[in-house]
Amino acid sequence: MEKIEINKKVLSKNDMDAAELRSRFKKNGTFTVNIMSSPGSGKTSLLEKILGVLSAKYNVAVIEGDLQTENDKERVEKVGVKAVQIQTGGACHLEAAEIERKLPLIDGDNLDLLIIENVGNLVCPSEYDLGQDANIILLSVTEGDDKPLKYPSMFFAGDIFIINKVDLAPYVDFNIEKAVSNAKKIKSTLEDFIISCKTGVGLEKVIDWFERGILAKKQCS
Repeated sequence: MEKIEINKKVLSKNDMDAAELRSRFKKNGTFTVNIMSSPGSGKTSLLEKILGVLSAKYNVAVIEGDLQTENDKERVEKVGVKAVQIQTGGACHLEAAEIERKLPLIDGDNLDLLIIENVGNLVCPSEYDLGQDANIILLSVTEGDDKPLKYPSMFFAGDIFIINKVDLAPYVDFNIEKAVSNAKKIKSTLEDFIISCKTGVGLEKVIDWFERGILAKKQCS
């Protein structure tokens, strides 16, 4: 039997699409952030809290990824920010080509900040480049503090690590310091933030991180 060699990476098409997006975002000076977490960690709640401040200063839009519904898109729009939904059906991640197709619906070439809220999953999304400048990994205290060790590829892909729902920390078995330490065992350069979307603790530091990214991207474009 003749041996068939497969020389192309399985993800090569997505990588090419992502490279084109990255070039486009650089040309337009659009700071692009991909937010990833397990379901229910508070990605959309975080956006609801910070988008009002950011959209008052910058042109901002959000691409939402979910298997079904437009619930998160509608929540973002209520804050007054442009949003578009990608319904993946059964797929557990977003792909670069899907992002590219949605850009015309949010005036994607005239944005200061594009936030991609990926499908809730701690495995697949880390494998797909979307042309982003940075990855945010969100974890809530209602999850285990060993999650970074269980899902190392996700945390290795991250640039900043946010622990959410710290207002619940006294009531659950979650060690914040241990979670941060575990994450930095995977990637020592992770910048960490401790927040509560309910009480507002730590949100100003996250907003500052976004603003620094937006301004830095403008200087490089």
